Amino acid sequence: MSFVWTSFVYALVAFGILMWVLKRYAFGPLFGIMEKRQSLIQEQISTAEKNRAEAERLLNEQKQAIQSARKDAYDLIEQAKVTSTRQADDILAQAKDEANRLKNEALKDIENEKNKAVAALRGQVSAMSVLIASKIIEKQVDEKSQQELIDQYLKEVGGNV
Repeated sequence: MSFVWTSFVYALVAFGILMWVLKRYAFGPLFGIMEKRQSLIQEQISTAEKNRAEAERLLNEQKQAIQSARKDAYDLIEQAKVTSTRQADDILAQAKDEANRLKNEALKDIENEKNKAVAALRGQVSAMSVLIASKIIEKQVDEKSQQELIDQYLKEVGGNV
């Protein structure tokens, strides 16, 4: 088998022309499209990473905001508990003071009424004593009559009181 140089050269030239045509009309646009596709994919990857980082940042901010809101709510609840306890204590103290004041006023009123009743009773007793003495003086009574008069006046005094 002999090697034919002319066929080899023609094949080489044909192959070169074919390569040039493929490169110009097939590979060039194909490589351009592939480069555009690669840059688009790279851009989408970087955008996705930026979005992921932003989402993580926002998630952390939201977690912190939730923790802060929970802490604020807990503080408000504790403050409300303290305030309500203080108000309840104040209300109880005021109620006790008012009850003591009313009790003292009632005791004073009772004492005043008692004093008035005792004074009125003393007046009645002294008036009856004078009346009994005058009746005893009017008629000399024996011991039995005197006891009857005393019992009668005691009944009158008991009925008037």
